[in-house]
Amino acid sequence: QVQLVESGGGLVQAGGSLRLSCAASGRTFSSYVMGWFRQAPGKEREFVAYISWSGGSTYYAASVKGRFTISRDNAKKMVYLQMNSLKPEDTAVYYCAAGWSATDSKSEYAYWGQGTQVTVSS
Repeated sequence: QVQLVESGGGLVQAGGSLRLSCAASGRTFSSYVMGWFRQAPGKEREFVAYISWSGGSTYYAASVKGRFTISRDNAKKMVYLQMNSLKPEDTAVYYCAAGWSATDSKSEYAYWGQGTQVTVSS
């Protein structure tokens, strides 16, 4: 089992950057695929990015590809999401998630954090 806590959200102007962090607890962190999802008001939770257990494979939603970068540090049990060139439509609560499959399907992720708010002003 793993517990996840996100941090790093905040208010930023369009074109700016933020780096989200996700701290994990549990002995088997390095065996999980880690993902980032987001949920805007009135919308369903959507996939943003995932990274394989080794960090050797990543995948992004088309809406963030080229602007966001996911990374992980297994020794520190941390996952990061570097977000550049932010747009108002990136405004959402961002969630960190852990699962066993490299997938963009939220139903395949077993563990979730509480989320961190990201607000991008125009």
